Amino acid sequence: MNDTLAAALDPARPDPGLFVREAPGGRARLDLVVQDMHCAGCLRKVERGLHELPGVEYARANLSTKRVAVRWDPAKLGAGAIVARLAEAGFAAVPFDSRLASALDDNEMKSLLRAMGVAGFAAANVMLVSVSVWSGLVTDMDETTRAFFHWVSALIALPAVAYAGQPFFRSALKALRARTMNMDVPIALAVILATSMSLVQTIVNARHVYFDASVTLLFFLLIGRYLDMQARARACSAAQNLLGLRATAATVIGPDGMQRSVAVENVEPGMRLAIAAGSRIPADGEILTGISDVDTSLVTGESLPEPVKPGSAVYAGTLNIGAPLTMRVTKRDDDSLLAEIVRLMEAAEQGRARYVRIADRAARIYSPAVHIMAFSTMILWFALDAHWETALTHAIAVLIITCPCALGLAVPVVQVVATGRLIRQGVFVKAADALERLAQADTIVFDKTGTLTLGRPQLVNGAEIAPADLALAVALARLSRHPLARALAEAGDGVAATKVTDATEVPGMGLEARFGTETVRLGNADFAGAGNRPDKVQHAGPELWLRRATGETVHLRFADTLRPDARETIDTLKKRGFAVELLSGDREPAVRAAAETLGIAEWRAAARPAEKIARLEKLERQGRKVLMVGDGLNDAPALRAAHVSISPADAADVSQTAADFIFQGARLTPLVETVDVAMKSRRLVFQNFGLALAYNAVAVPLAVAGFVTPLVAAIAMSSSSITVIANAMRLSRRNAAAANR
Repeated sequence: MNDTLAAALDPARPDPGLFVREAPGGRARLDLVVQDMHCAGCLRKVERGLHELPGVEYARANLSTKRVAVRWDPAKLGAGAIVARLAEAGFAAVPFDSRLASALDDNEMKSLLRAMGVAGFAAANVMLVSVSVWSGLVTDMDETTRAFFHWVSALIALPAVAYAGQPFFRSALKALRARTMNMDVPIALAVILATSMSLVQTIVNARHVYFDASVTLLFFLLIGRYLDMQARARACSAAQNLLGLRATAATVIGPDGMQRSVAVENVEPGMRLAIAAGSRIPADGEILTGISDVDTSLVTGESLPEPVKPGSAVYAGTLNIGAPLTMRVTKRDDDSLLAEIVRLMEAAEQGRARYVRIADRAARIYSPAVHIMAFSTMILWFALDAHWETALTHAIAVLIITCPCALGLAVPVVQVVATGRLIRQGVFVKAADALERLAQADTIVFDKTGTLTLGRPQLVNGAEIAPADLALAVALARLSRHPLARALAEAGDGVAATKVTDATEVPGMGLEARFGTETVRLGNADFAGAGNRPDKVQHAGPELWLRRATGETVHLRFADTLRPDARETIDTLKKRGFAVELLSGDREPAVRAAAETLGIAEWRAAARPAEKIARLEKLERQGRKVLMVGDGLNDAPALRAAHVSISPADAADVSQTAADFIFQGARLTPLVETVDVAMKSRRLVFQNFGLALAYNAVAVPLAVAGFVTPLVAAIAMSSSSITVIANAMRLSRRNAAAANR
């Protein structure tokens, strides 16, 4: 056992309270790894046990990733009580850590491989002995020789079953001690019954024993469990994948200029860090010195690197691919953008959509039903005058074949794969049932500013303005935080500085300052005295006016540039059958121009928040399912009113938006990708339900009728789970857009 795992499982390990995070509303949150969850029944027992604790408000288990998230009132409960409650229910839990989770998975994989090797070796040797016995049954082998071969088989099989069956026996024993049931109880019971029946047959020197079937049955069960773990590892949590990409250490620059390496968990705001070229940035912060390019695809999905310079914000997990940098830390590891994204992803992966709740209810009746069915099968065959050996063999087959793993995995594995695919495109899923609701959408309503446009105005007539006037306007703009002023200041990066003094800003109007002996103004047309000019140029976009002391005014025109692929995205969505509308609070000329450029026939301008909500409600009354695409900060009411919503957002705004999805970057392509993944996910969920139900509809009657041996049942049971996972994995291997065409 490796040191990480040993430390995690040591009874003297630190109190899990050390891993508790603060949640909104003064609540506490703890993420745990529960390795003994193997089926929907286990998941239900974990959640039910936690909900029975006083103060627990939220408990969600993820079968695919074996993670449990708990939120509770810390005034009523401690973290230790949560871990203890899971132990009482038969589940060992440890606080989540990405490295610990990896160590636990590796240890279980190695344990399964060892057990599989022992079972495979024993199965091959017992089969050789069995061939000799089978041959002797049709020749002249005497009873003494046959009994000898049976005992040889027993000596090989019994130790092999005792060792290789431990993964199932331990899990079943924990469940029984906790007075609960899980899928390993019937499996362990089936293996023990098959082996015991063979031992009894050997003692009485019967003609037939089934040691070969017992060991081979265990061998195939272990193969199925191992392949199931491998498949789950491939479909593992996107959040866990993200955590695996973060830096593990940071190089801190001390006050004396000396550098030392510290764990990323010990990095505090205010520290200065040295970032070598080719290394990952260990914390959120801002650049102090150096110019470089940073690969931000981890958090934005953009493939092109982003240039950074002193003052630029950088984020944990991104990759410095240019020159060395120094930075100042602004957030601790737990508060970084990467940590926030991980929390969003975990919430989406571990949530409960309607399809998950359906699967949970179906799997809930599993434990009592499977044992009743197996017992009834044995009674049925006894009633048909079958030998006890035959009746017991058929009951064992029913115990094995009726596992509901495929049904329990039908939805969660699709959720995990879908969220993983989207995060690679820079799309974050915030709501558990967001993909399900998005797949139902038939109408898409866009906001304009910051959604169809980049939300970054640009000066479009700078070449027409006299250099002296432009320099003066830029000097004034540098004194304001207004978006148009910032855009003007950015446009004047190469303009020589002009000195202005005594600047005052009038909210909603503009700036006034002294330039030498004259008073100058920069602001709207009325503030600059240009509102009644007969020669005033009509401009659909935003504008500023510069007024000199002479009364002369200069018109500065801006345009909010459409996203580069906006027209292509709108055309693609219309081809997919979506009705597209534009609903904006901007002025009519700007909205009309954008709608005509993008080919949107249905549009409304100057729409206040209440009017946007009224339009969405009207569409809902017409039976439409509306996807609202708008700025996550100022369109929050409309986003909440829509059936489903998605927002563009800068990295710093990820946790602030009210939308169900968030995409980053300058392009709208992630919107099409998200819609396609949602459609494909719904089809895969239905396919998985169909596969799981078809398996049970065919396999269970065959087992009850005696057409399935325990060995075939083991292969079928394992195959059903692997088939469901493999079907979900198609979403990550294939291009979702192509799959929908």
